[in-house]
Amino acid sequence: MRIIEIFHSLQGEGPFTGTRTSFVRTARCNLRCAWCDTTYSFGPGRERSLPSILREVRGHRTTHVCLTGGEPLLQRESLDLVRVLSERGYTTTIETGGSLDVAPYLGIERVVLSVDVKCPSSKMAARNRWDNLKLLRRGDVVKFVVADRADYRYAKRALARYPTAATVVFQPVWGTPPGPLADWVLADRLNVRVMLQEHKVLWGDVPGR
Repeated sequence: MRIIEIFHSLQGEGPFTGTRTSFVRTARCNLRCAWCDTTYSFGPGRERSLPSILREVRGHRTTHVCLTGGEPLLQRESLDLVRVLSERGYTTTIETGGSLDVAPYLGIERVVLSVDVKCPSSKMAARNRWDNLKLLRRGDVVKFVVADRADYRYAKRALARYPTAATVVFQPVWGTPPGPLADWVLADRLNVRVMLQEHKVLWGDVPGR
């Protein structure tokens, strides 16, 4: 399995924000979002066996794992890794860019899917796989990264057209003022969560944190 890094930190996004977590960042991505903050994950990484990945995760002594990227769903070994983590009692959040099919992961216990919907500012909105939204369950997450008012309107239209059982998160692009997004959500009384990236609040834009 091609891996960029494995590290121990606090989850900075989604329902487990603040939770001590073992992060497994896979190599390569099929998208090129304009505001991407992990471009270093586009490279080939290095080959790691599943046993070596599991040993490193076990050393962090956590109960939560975040499989992220890059785009973890590009690698067929991701499915094997998530199944083994589930068998060993870990809760695994899979962070995916939303362009690939999440269906193979739905039947695995203790898996939380965190699916991005790309807004226009990302330049990747044409790659959204809308069928994913209807597959998601309570406990899963749909995330819209919002840069401006146009992104916000796009996200509202998407939710109206593609309702989902998942928790919906609106997250401002890092470095943009978060207040306006919160004001828009309050004014429209949307049933979404406005969340910042806690790891960046704590440590800034530092890889491996």
